[in-house]
Amino acid sequence: MSKTISIIVPCFNEQESVPLFYAAVEKVAAQLPDHAIEYLFINDGSADQTLPAMRTLQAQDPEHVHYISFSRNFGKEAALYAGLQAATGDYIAVMDVDLQDPPALLPEMIQGIEVEGYDCVGTRRTTRAGEPPVRSFFAKKFYQIINHISQTKIVDGARDYRLMTRQMVDAILEMTEYNRFSKGIFSWVGFDTKYLEYQNQDRVAGTTSWSFWGLFKYSLDGIVTFSETPLAIASFIGFFSFIIASIALIFIIVRAIIFGDPTSGWPSLISVVLMIGGLQLLCLGIVGKYIGKIYLEVKNRPVYIVKEKK
Repeated sequence: MSKTISIIVPCFNEQESVPLFYAAVEKVAAQLPDHAIEYLFINDGSADQTLPAMRTLQAQDPEHVHYISFSRNFGKEAALYAGLQAATGDYIAVMDVDLQDPPALLPEMIQGIEVEGYDCVGTRRTTRAGEPPVRSFFAKKFYQIINHISQTKIVDGARDYRLMTRQMVDAILEMTEYNRFSKGIFSWVGFDTKYLEYQNQDRVAGTTSWSFWGLFKYSLDGIVTFSETPLAIASFIGFFSFIIASIALIFIIVRAIIFGDPTSGWPSLISVVLMIGGLQLLCLGIVGKYIGKIYLEVKNRPVYIVKEKK
């Protein structure tokens, strides 16, 4: 009996990439006679002609192509979650529409599950050719930091592109938090995972919607979501700064008693005040980030709102 593969494709301003992605995957699907493909395009509040492109594809292939369109831009994490909820296949794949995730790896991914017995076959890039050096540097540092401070390990260079069993996806859907970081969630649920390596691929069309600042905020969300270490660091900084300030205060008092204080303590006072104030603001910022996440979580708002689906 044939198996169905649901392919979740988040899209934001990807009008040119949508038909090219469909054509590329269809070529690979022709090599998989025992597997049917279900496409789930998620329109994440695109401002261009992405939604009409999805409608056109759905009209051409209504049996296999489906789409969900959000009422506004909710972000890629929300799009992934919506796709996982809507997927009906025996296996579920997550792919980027820009074809930086090579469809040609799908047969090998299927073999990893059906022949080798893995629950998930993911992918990781071995190179970041074509990326700005600054972005590559900070991306590598992000993986080093989060793997050092979090118990949930994330493979360096891991992509969202992966093929998962229905059992693994059901486990992921049990995690209903509002603040989502899929790379961490995929690792946290466990299950036997194999990674396929490939070299970085260029976009087939259009330009990326990820700015450096957007990726930076996304990495911070990942660290806060899967590690309490920043809170421990804030506590340590607070304690350490209190000790330093106390020692400095004793030193200043002793110096004034023995040698006098011709400057009336102005430079030392300002230095201590600025140091303590800066450290307090740093600690408050770290704690505030966690409180903000709690605030969004307890509101219990929906992760996304659907305007149109078919």
